[in-house]
Amino acid sequence: MTSSAQAGKIRPSNPIGFEKHDHGSCISAGLASAELHCQAAGLRFTPVRRKALEILLQEHRALGAYEMLDRLRDAGFGSQPPVAYRALEFLVANGFAHKIERLNAFIACAHPGATHSPAFMICRLCDSVAEAQSSPARGSLGDAAHATGFKIERTVVEAEGICPACADKAEA
Repeated sequence: MTSSAQAGKIRPSNPIGFEKHDHGSCISAGLASAELHCQAAGLRFTPVRRKALEILLQEHRALGAYEMLDRLRDAGFGSQPPVAYRALEFLVANGFAHKIERLNAFIACAHPGATHSPAFMICRLCDSVAEAQSSPARGSLGDAAHATGFKIERTVVEAEGICPACADKAEA
């Protein structure tokens, strides 16, 4: 984690999810970050919560609650829907995951522990998702909010299109 992320802020960066990277390191760093945050905040990072985050970190695509439930069941964590929903709710509430509204699914946060406004780029062909940073207080939305005296507290930006891998396949 960068020092700026540790301070609770992130600098603009390339979207995380479509580019090639050390995925094993990505998973390890995400789990370690969550463990440290939970320890510092006095939160219980239970085995089912840890496994749910690990499952989300394994791919850069959003997973629905029932797909998560299937994977948790396969890992020995029970088969009742509240198992998945409670774990996902904890991960979202503590900034380890985001809900992708368009897909009614969840994805691991690319910037855990950082104060940020994510923007999601969703591939309509393979459902992969990349997370980038948005600036809701700037641009036309920020201007409209400022003009009306509205204070933006949270935004969800979701764009649908075609990821680089699918675009390359289409050109081949």
